[in-house]
Amino acid sequence: MVAELTAAAVAIFALLGELIHAARIRRIAPLAFGPNQRPATWVSVVPLLRIGSFAALTWGLLTLALLQPKVHQLAEVDDDQVRHIVLVLDVSPSMKLDDAGPDKKQSRQQRAADLVESFFDRVPVQQCRVSVVATYTEAKEVVLDTRDFEVVRNIMTDLPMHHAFTSGETKLFAGLERAAEIAKPWNPNSTNVLVISDGDTVPAKGMPKMPASVSKMLIVGVGDPQKGKFINGRNSRQDVSTLRQIATRQQGIYHNGNEKHISSDTIRLLTQSGETSPLDQLSRREYALMAVGTGAFVLALLPLLLHFAGTTWRPGVRRTKTLTLRPERQVQKN
Repeated sequence: MVAELTAAAVAIFALLGELIHAARIRRIAPLAFGPNQRPATWVSVVPLLRIGSFAALTWGLLTLALLQPKVHQLAEVDDDQVRHIVLVLDVSPSMKLDDAGPDKKQSRQQRAADLVESFFDRVPVQQCRVSVVATYTEAKEVVLDTRDFEVVRNIMTDLPMHHAFTSGETKLFAGLERAAEIAKPWNPNSTNVLVISDGDTVPAKGMPKMPASVSKMLIVGVGDPQKGKFINGRNSRQDVSTLRQIATRQQGIYHNGNEKHISSDTIRLLTQSGETSPLDQLSRREYALMAVGTGAFVLALLPLLLHFAGTTWRPGVRRTKTLTLRPERQVQKN
């Protein structure tokens, strides 16, 4: 309020100064603007520009002086800007099969680790909190809301999580249910769910409902979708139709990660927040900086514009071309 009142007072004093200045200009108008005693048409808005610039400059400087200093730290993020990522990872024995990657020689688990590594290389990690849910015959929470990606990398590469489960059929929906429970207390549209699985033995019904905190879901399939491998007496391969159906029913995105990494456009779509526009994210500090910059720029530019384009009248003697006369021929007297 102090900045606003001071800016209003400065605007009033600037208005009085403009009125006095206008009265002085009227007395010398013939000298300044020639016989028509008028400046250029655009000059009529100059008093308003000067008054507004003085007020904006005053408000901006006072606002910046009164605000608390802002310390920019990479690890410090406001609570309303935190993005949560829940990674639902299939750890069933079929993920150990070697039919993934561009050359079909990686295990599905190794391919999943590469995809996650590439994913987190292109997201704003300082703004994200990661939770990992392992799913096989049931779902178990491995880590909750961590900022340390090294923990996630260790889980993906070195932790034999399938030993923590009893043998049986994969229950991917159990992992989705656990992800929904974890994300439920968080802010609306602040969470993305990333599911990595080969889609093996996924049931056709029993789809869990995601809470309001989940904005988008990405289903990534690993394993050869054409030619499978035998495990436990049956042929196992990436079930593309089932994974795509899960993505459709959850209004998410399906990506076949067996040969290609997740595209940057997809990652950008997942990580961007749909709640606020860039203008809504501007604070009082940013508006004050814009007011100072705009006010100072206009006040510095106006004298130059008035000098070179304030009037079309140019006093003085106009230059004319000098005519060179031919010398007269001398007539010789007889």
